[in-house]
Amino acid sequence: MLKFIVVKKGSIIFILLSIMILTLGAVWSLSSKNTYPTISLSEKASDKQTVHLVIGEYKSKTVDGNELEVYRWDPGTIFVEKGKELELRILGINGAEHPFYIEGTSVKGIVKKGEETVVNVTFSKEGTYRLICEAHKILENNGPMIGYIIVD
Repeated sequence: MLKFIVVKKGSIIFILLSIMILTLGAVWSLSSKNTYPTISLSEKASDKQTVHLVIGEYKSKTVDGNELEVYRWDPGTIFVEKGKELELRILGINGAEHPFYIEGTSVKGIVKKGEETVVNVTFSKEGTYRLICEAHKILENNGPMIGYIIVD
């Protein structure tokens, strides 16, 4: 016994249009040149990872006229490989200077406005390490200004 499936012309057009839209979306997303990962993608396994950060600032006023200000590392979270040298290149955009350290390491430095500070570090253990600005540790000092380095 043969059964026939009856499909309306509108249903076929809808299915074809859906397939076409999905295909165009996939092609566009794969060819997009404006995406930037927050991980370092090196071609050679021995290359060090390089990550660029900037120091940004947000300002706002409350309803009663008080000014709020906070500083941040941007990007706020980066991912690096365990055992591979990491080169952090930090550009000071806002604020005169930001003394910092990476918790759990001996790395410390100062980022000054308009200058780039470069530090190198290799993490031997997996985990989350905090990048902390000593000038902005708490809310009263326009903080906390903490970035996260996730080592995997």
